[in-house]
Amino acid sequence: MKKYLFLAAIVCTAVIVLSNCHTQKKSTTTTTTPSTNTAPSTPKVAYSANVKSVVETNCSPCHFPAKNGNKKPLDTYENLKANIDDVIRRVQLNPTDMGFMPFKHPKLSDSTIAILTQWRDAGMPE
Repeated sequence: MKKYLFLAAIVCTAVIVLSNCHTQKKSTTTTTTPSTNTAPSTPKVAYSANVKSVVETNCSPCHFPAKNGNKKPLDTYENLKANIDDVIRRVQLNPTDMGFMPFKHPKLSDSTIAILTQWRDAGMPE
């Protein structure tokens, strides 16, 4: 009986010791001054700073009348703002889906679509 208790004690000790050994480094904690409860800031997305270049790159010339585009114009802030929900819906479609944009071009990257979505969610600042 003593052998089993001694063996159980060794096994328990080994489990405890080995459970604390791993290859991942423990994160170091630093003390900082308490701050107010603020959410992590997301980058500001504005039409003139971010969205305009995305639209010019991916929607031109089809949606730019000045470049002989004959589709729904998206060349101004007002035009894009009025149609942003439809634009986001269509660029999120799969290339095989009816209404996919940009027509005859590869699907936009997730980060590019995220710029449009963040802009809309931020209230479409100019």
